[in-house]
Amino acid sequence: MTPIRHNAQDDAHDDDQAGDPVLDAVRDCVLAVGVRRTTLTDVARRAGVSRMTLYRRWPDVRSLVGDLMTREWVGVATRSMPERAPDRTARELVVDGLVDGVAAFRAHPLFRKIIDVDPELLLPYVLDRRGASQDALLELLTGALHDGHADGSVRACHPQRQARALLLVVQSFTLSLRTMTDEDDPDLTSAAFLAELRTILERTLTP
Repeated sequence: MTPIRHNAQDDAHDDDQAGDPVLDAVRDCVLAVGVRRTTLTDVARRAGVSRMTLYRRWPDVRSLVGDLMTREWVGVATRSMPERAPDRTARELVVDGLVDGVAAFRAHPLFRKIIDVDPELLLPYVLDRRGASQDALLELLTGALHDGHADGSVRACHPQRQARALLLVVQSFTLSLRTMTDEDDPDLTSAAFLAELRTILERTLTP
């Protein structure tokens, strides 16, 4: 699948974020006590840096957690995307990547902690505005849809609108799936709904 396209400066920034000890420290803090009980002092102590070092990059814990979520969510999405293969269409890769991505998001410990303890942290990105991670996911999706338009496996459509519509669908499954599941009923399990998501995506994207 077409990767997210960055320039060299962006790649260097992504590499820094991937191994950032401060982001690792805030992840550990949030997993331990949640966002509301995490302080910059706790993060600085875990990361082995001063609070002033943190203040130079982040004004508060929420901005720091925002960068952490971007790193983690984009990482989950990228790892969920299958490798391109000559015997597979772009549509197959998109559908597999989105379905696997929803499952991976829901299993991610940081996502589960935020949903259980600090769900209001996600509300701005659901109701008011897109975040950096959503923009990165849209870029990834748009590139993949261009591939699907080129090989004829994806219904021709405005690629950005199509990508945004897909993200709306998978966000709803990611955030709200447990409100609709009944794990005691084999027809209403999480796995059954992920199969339904696959059908929805296939029918939406097939020309």
